[in-house]
Amino acid sequence: MADNPSALILTRVRLGAGGPLARVRVADGRITHVVPETDAGSGAEVDGGRQLDLDGRVLLPGLWDAHVHLAEWASARHRLDLAGIASARAVAEFVRERAGAPDGAVLYGYGFRDGLWADAPHKALLDAVLPDRPVALVSADLHAAWLNSAGLALVGRGDHPTGLIREHEAFEVLSALPAAPTDVVDGWIEDACLAAAARGVTGLIDFQYGDTVADWERRSAQFRPAVRVSAAVYPSHLDAAIRRGLRTGDEVGADGSLVRMGPLKLFTDGSLNTRTALCRDPYPGLEGTDGAHGIEETAPEELVRLMRHAAAHGIEPAVHAIGDRANTVALDAFEAVRCRGRIEHAQLLSPQDLPRFAQLGVVAGVQPRHLTDDRDVADRYWAGRTERAFAYGDLLAAGARLEFGSDAPVSPLDPWLAIASAVSRADDERPAWHPEQRLSVPDALVAAARGRRLIRVGEPADLVVVDVDPLDADPDTLRAMPVHATLTNGRWTHGPY
Repeated sequence: MADNPSALILTRVRLGAGGPLARVRVADGRITHVVPETDAGSGAEVDGGRQLDLDGRVLLPGLWDAHVHLAEWASARHRLDLAGIASARAVAEFVRERAGAPDGAVLYGYGFRDGLWADAPHKALLDAVLPDRPVALVSADLHAAWLNSAGLALVGRGDHPTGLIREHEAFEVLSALPAAPTDVVDGWIEDACLAAAARGVTGLIDFQYGDTVADWERRSAQFRPAVRVSAAVYPSHLDAAIRRGLRTGDEVGADGSLVRMGPLKLFTDGSLNTRTALCRDPYPGLEGTDGAHGIEETAPEELVRLMRHAAAHGIEPAVHAIGDRANTVALDAFEAVRCRGRIEHAQLLSPQDLPRFAQLGVVAGVQPRHLTDDRDVADRYWAGRTERAFAYGDLLAAGARLEFGSDAPVSPLDPWLAIASAVSRADDERPAWHPEQRLSVPDALVAAARGRRLIRVGEPADLVVVDVDPLDADPDTLRAMPVHATLTNGRWTHGPY
């Protein structure tokens, strides 16, 4: 074999969880050889590259985060962290303590969860602690924004009665607020991609709201991301993408940038925490009101029209559906259009819809960390139905393909948190929540690797090396999995090399 100075030969590495020792050669961004160590000296030697002894560590297919809002995640890392604060008044007090010296810049916070609060977010609470500086706080699920009067005035909503704004109106308000300079956000995103690679991530789907494709074309000319990026498109930019002839999977941006055209993002409903997920049964306490069953974001006939329009031009739809009624609507639309695509979240499902994912070839893009974050909210608002909430075991048994994501910043961009939640169905000392829906470690690893189960010759060299065999790890070890190194397209994006 001719020497290739850019080739790598990984020696004494375990081939997958519980796997045997092997040698793996990587060159030109692909896996060229996989040879068991027991074959060394038998004519099956691997040479022609720089050898790295991995000392029995475990080599896994590279992990993906199949649902990220990357600019939001990168920005949230630089905002007030509101996670775990237990009331609206406590949030207001936290804002008072952390506001710092007065200035005119918007004070941003992220991560409040009001689904179980005894009091309600209101602009008056924020006005009392910071009357003159604009404040904008984003809920953990990204479906609500809480502003003070100064913040509302800044976006022309000074007459809003409460300052708590939900769903598309919230997206519009947040888009209208002053943002950090583009070059600053792009720098944060570059750092966030490196942080993701440090957790074994080799690719992600970016569902950031806006013109995500154009944003990544700009970034790809400035830096090479440490992960592959599939950039989603929203309906407002769909026709522009079609006019350019872009199809899902097409390369966009600079040559070799690893950035691809992603799916079309569509919405059927809202979220559980905001009680806007579209459900067959009413939410407790909302019976008889207009929003008793949640909200319908897109009418079924319009959903079908948009999906058909996109699919006819090679763009696959990714349909947000959380409530059981919303998931039926989404599956009905896929049945009508007969196209490939994804349902994002699939949190509450009717039993008759479980086999339809496999029958229609629809990927279930799910976020296991949400099941541990939201178990108490689900127990309150989906009481009597939670055996079919986050039903990953039932989906897998029905033949569905699962792909894990974080929905970052809704939960951290760390696939090991998703793996641990799917395996244990708990993240505290309480018993597992609906343990019948647990996944095995191998099945969770496949879902976290976007369907890759084995390391095969000819596949892209997107690989992660971990210090602990996942089959030997308890849930705490899975969550904190020590990642030794990460390769994306044959290039080290994390590690000592």
